Amino acid sequence: LLNGTFDGTIANDRVAYAVLYRTLILRFVVYFGCVALFVALFRVDILDRSLHYYFLARLKRQTLTVAKYLSGLLAALVLFNGVTIATWTLLYLSFGPAGLFEHLATGGGLLELAAYVLDTSLACIGYGAVFLAAGAYFKNPIVPAVAILGWESINALLPPVLKKVSVIHYLESLCPVSIPANSGIAILADPASPRIAFPGIQLVAGALVYAAAARVHRLEVLYG
Repeated sequence: LLNGTFDGTIANDRVAYAVLYRTLILRFVVYFGCVALFVALFRVDILDRSLHYYFLARLKRQTLTVAKYLSGLLAALVLFNGVTIATWTLLYLSFGPAGLFEHLATGGGLLELAAYVLDTSLACIGYGAVFLAAGAYFKNPIVPAVAILGWESINALLPPVLKKVSVIHYLESLCPVSIPANSGIAILADPASPRIAFPGIQLVAGALVYAAAARVHRLEVLYG
């Protein structure tokens, strides 16, 4: 970019941010943020004994479920994409405003940032649907949340076939910056193709929202 030293340093920082993004933002911030946002969409109304007000309104329960999911998704997109943009921007601001603007203009930085934002958005879509369904089906959604966290955490140790049965495998496959194999968290299996990852996460999310809507349609309000 500006000179050889800057180019070498920014290449190292890009890999460092890729590690930070996968380990902290995807696996911690977005995951637990979606647990807090989407599990509460129905559980809070049940605990507050206010869910029956929704059911008394002239509103289909399926419509209510989709509306709650979209409201949670909107909040998640704003919050977690904001975190992604802020942390990525702070990385390149360490080179000064000139380095940031030049990387955005000539170094492919804008496409890289857009890829991270898209990946975060897909994480919100996938994890949001997972925990919406968990909140609808389980009285204590923390149990499935911990179980899913354990499965996602050991994804790097799983054989290639089992890696595909997780959201994190597809999200990490879409990260714009690859991580060297000696970093300790490299994907051992071939990364998923974007043609599979993009529609795959959306189809799974749609199926889970549909399952949650079916559960809410049969849900009885029992406050005892």
